[in-house]
Amino acid sequence: MLKSPISFPQSRPPSLLSPSNYPSTSALRVPPCLPRRHLAPRHSRPSRLRYTYKIKCQSESELPGVVIPTMPVEPITVKAVVTIQSTIRGMFAHMGITRGLDDIGDLLGKTLLLKLVSVELDPETKKEKETISEYAHRAGQEGDEARYEGTFKISPKFGQIGAVLVENEHHKEMFVKNIVLFTGDDEASTINVDCESWIHSKFDNKNKRIFFTRKSYLPSQTPGGLLKLREKELEYLRGDGSGTRKCFERIYDYDVYNDLGNPDSKDDMARPVLGGSKKYPYPRRCRTGRARTKKDPLSEKRASGVYIPRDEQFSEVKNMTFSAKTLRSVFHAIVPSIESAIIDTKLGFPYFTAIDSLFNEGVPLPEQEGLSLFQTLVPRIVKALATTTDNVLLFETPEMIERDKFSWFRDEEFSRQTLAGLNPLSIQLLTELPIVSKLDPSVYGSPESLITPELIEREIKGAITAQEAVKQKRLFMLDYHDIFLPYVHKVRELSDTTLYGSRTVFYLTDDGTLMPIAIELTRPKSPTKPQWKKVYTHCWNATGAWLWKLAKAHVCAHDAGYHQLVSHWLRTHCCTEPYIIASNRQLSAMHPIYKLLHPHFRYTMEINALAREYLINAGGIIETSFFPGMYSSELSSVAYDKVWRFDMEALPADLIRRGMAVEDVREEYGLKLTIEDYPYANDGLLIWSSIKQWVSDYVNHYYATADDVVEDKELQQWWLEIRTKGHADKKDEPWWPKLKTQNDLIHILTTIIWVSSGHHAAVNFGQYHYAGYFPNRPTIARKNMPDEDETLEDFAKFWKKPERALLKTFPSQIQATVVMSILDILSSHSPDEEYIGAEPEPAWQTDPVINAAFERFSGKMKEIEGIIDARNADPNLMNRCGAGIVPYELLKPYSEPGVTGMGIPNSISI
Repeated sequence: MLKSPISFPQSRPPSLLSPSNYPSTSALRVPPCLPRRHLAPRHSRPSRLRYTYKIKCQSESELPGVVIPTMPVEPITVKAVVTIQSTIRGMFAHMGITRGLDDIGDLLGKTLLLKLVSVELDPETKKEKETISEYAHRAGQEGDEARYEGTFKISPKFGQIGAVLVENEHHKEMFVKNIVLFTGDDEASTINVDCESWIHSKFDNKNKRIFFTRKSYLPSQTPGGLLKLREKELEYLRGDGSGTRKCFERIYDYDVYNDLGNPDSKDDMARPVLGGSKKYPYPRRCRTGRARTKKDPLSEKRASGVYIPRDEQFSEVKNMTFSAKTLRSVFHAIVPSIESAIIDTKLGFPYFTAIDSLFNEGVPLPEQEGLSLFQTLVPRIVKALATTTDNVLLFETPEMIERDKFSWFRDEEFSRQTLAGLNPLSIQLLTELPIVSKLDPSVYGSPESLITPELIEREIKGAITAQEAVKQKRLFMLDYHDIFLPYVHKVRELSDTTLYGSRTVFYLTDDGTLMPIAIELTRPKSPTKPQWKKVYTHCWNATGAWLWKLAKAHVCAHDAGYHQLVSHWLRTHCCTEPYIIASNRQLSAMHPIYKLLHPHFRYTMEINALAREYLINAGGIIETSFFPGMYSSELSSVAYDKVWRFDMEALPADLIRRGMAVEDVREEYGLKLTIEDYPYANDGLLIWSSIKQWVSDYVNHYYATADDVVEDKELQQWWLEIRTKGHADKKDEPWWPKLKTQNDLIHILTTIIWVSSGHHAAVNFGQYHYAGYFPNRPTIARKNMPDEDETLEDFAKFWKKPERALLKTFPSQIQATVVMSILDILSSHSPDEEYIGAEPEPAWQTDPVINAAFERFSGKMKEIEGIIDARNADPNLMNRCGAGIVPYELLKPYSEPGVTGMGIPNSISI
């Protein structure tokens, strides 16, 4: 009998790496008296650790021998390296007596307490194995990164490491980039734990932070040793729905928009609560738990700084280029300076040359605290005069005006921008004549439009009949009639603004471009006045030509307001926040779908909080500079009620709903566009289809069958919570997609990713290009049409000097300059922007299948760049290529930092 032991050298302990490396009992069964040479190891270099196996030969009548591993006596050494990101904000915050205590802790080597967690349960107790603890001490600094190291001695029986618990012994928070565990000398023996997270001080919260390794697990696949930690982490992130949230917390919970008003300051600063009622339905935001106001127990007190979960806040690079140092500077330095320089808040621009001076001379600014810092951070706006120490508000010439100064004045550009401008999401096919309102005629007056078939035929010179034009899909419309008409009288009661319901009809020419043929403006009836409506068309006389230009200014103001409140704020920022909250509450960080979505949620909650603080709040930029005034947010609630549907947020569905496409399986994307040269749709479908393919590859890798989708408890709870909590006011709608198959999941995820990337990019990053010269997109119309009442003095002034009437309709000097300052910032890409398809997440790189799928997706984004460039150079595509036309680049995936009019970030990050 062969009784001598046979040794198996190992280059690294398999028990700490992958379960696939564990010695398998069945694999090590051997026949009696197996020759020694068949069991020789094949490792090319000696090992520091050797496993020993004993094989006992038996007679053939006995059962085959079983290899019985004998574990080494000596423990395995594991080295942990923790990388801490130093921050300027942290350095200034960490001064005082606690700094000295923390320095002492560093000297004693007690900065971070690390606990290693095994994926395995104890085979005897069936409970989690005891964690292995060790302190990490400061070991060095390279640039702005500090390195902390710790060494563990671990029994080989411990098993694979699946997570690390971290306790911050300092008195101040730390930003941990990653933790790397070394169990051997080569890369294969390295375990990466991606953190990119703030770790609170144990003096603020005694709970240890939990970080899992890169491996993704569906809930049913979670190793026993990690199951409770997975559940515990989600329980913490959900919170209990009570108390005031603290700045270091990471709790995600829902609340209504009850913090837009400030009733305790002034009665006219009170605003209705949006969400939680049939009257004002709305998506939910993140709960802060602030106290209620004294005058309105339903409203939350406003305070400087709004709670968002700690890891949702801007990085320091983003902060330095946008947040506290720019947007807040606009409010705390620029706006007061403008108000000091322009005392009359209603003062308009006396001449068009005065508008031009904003780009070549600027507005001198009185000194304000913080202005010099703003000059350093945003030199595009605030510049120091070379001859003096004074600051001047001097704007860069927008791309549109740089190419063609008078393009904004022309009808063809007015039409073109409905397809390739800042708001290409409102144009729709006119499907029937006559045009009839759906509003109650007893309240608002006659519902029939004055844009009749006869008028249409007159304006298209009898080329075809109006009904033929409808049948041939050659009539299109911007319809801001029914949504704005109920607010006309309310808005007109506000100071220095007015409103109409409007319809604008376009005709599709043989060149594939749109020609505006009629604008209808309507004032509903009131107790004292009858309904007033009038249609404006092209005229070949001076009066009619100027009235047409004024009517276009009103429509542009309507489109600008709808764009900002609905296409931009509501449909991207506002409706995405519930997806973020639900993902963090219901999907573990180990969940593959969480890892897929996470890059598309970066910074969104902080920019939304800043919007509530400065932009959409009572008295904020939107209310003071856009036509709905104090009814702005309320109007977005109406749009949410009437227009928003999750199933229609998918690009193909949105195009079909508006009649801009029909399903056609013969076409490349299964769609045939109604207008072939529709740049937003043409480029958007490239992005949409690429996202869908990437998501399909990803989902099908993790979910082999439909049952896997149905049985994923976290996923099902995530989708349920989005519908019933995040969008609770629409929870009973029948149009919500089901989540029962891989295709269901692919469509839902593609829609969410599209909205947070492509959709947002299309409506955001062209803001300064197209609205920086405000006559092109005035945010407000301050004067009624002069012919609404020809007996008034305004009509006589119009008759004498029509240019002055147009200038008085435009925003005031304060409104224009403040909005231009904001749009410049909001149109800018940060230096740390993360673009779609540019860089894979670390977890994706560890899986060859997912990594290959992402590489294909990334390659497609680069290919799309070239396709868009070629389209913009094609003179046959007249809606994006022509003399003085700004090429349509809003859906080009990549961009340099700054205001470029291109680039698709992964997320709604600005």
